[in-house]
Amino acid sequence: MDTKIKVLFVCVHNAARSQMAEAFLNELGGGRFIAESAGFEPTALNPLAVRVMQEAGIDISAKRSKSVFDLYLQGRLYNYVITVCDEASAEKCPTFPGFARKLHWSFEDPATFTGGEAERLEQARKLRDRIRFRVEAFIAEHRDEAG
Repeated sequence: MDTKIKVLFVCVHNAARSQMAEAFLNELGGGRFIAESAGFEPTALNPLAVRVMQEAGIDISAKRSKSVFDLYLQGRLYNYVITVCDEASAEKCPTFPGFARKLHWSFEDPATFTGGEAERLEQARKLRDRIRFRVEAFIAEHRDEAG
């Protein structure tokens, strides 16, 4: 039986971290995963996230932020719900009710990056690479679950 693992990545705005994690899992998961992302307070995509993902060969520019509440009201079910808020925002980071296994990966919000454009871009690249590394580890940890 061909069973895909359904994963929801959640952060406050669904503007960067959860979008990057969703894109990486869908890109690198070899068709064994179905990833989506959503936020508690959806906003426009963070331009830094769009740019650094394009540098990695993944275009997220056409993506839209989604509300975690809308997905819940649609009756969506997931095997895993992974929050990607930083520790400082953890209390605001929404959870998704249901039977999913919940994980938390702490990543800083690129909206809080400071400095000039080049400095913020470098911080965003480092964030992108940390998210990719964590997604790759998740894929390796769950290779036997996915059909």
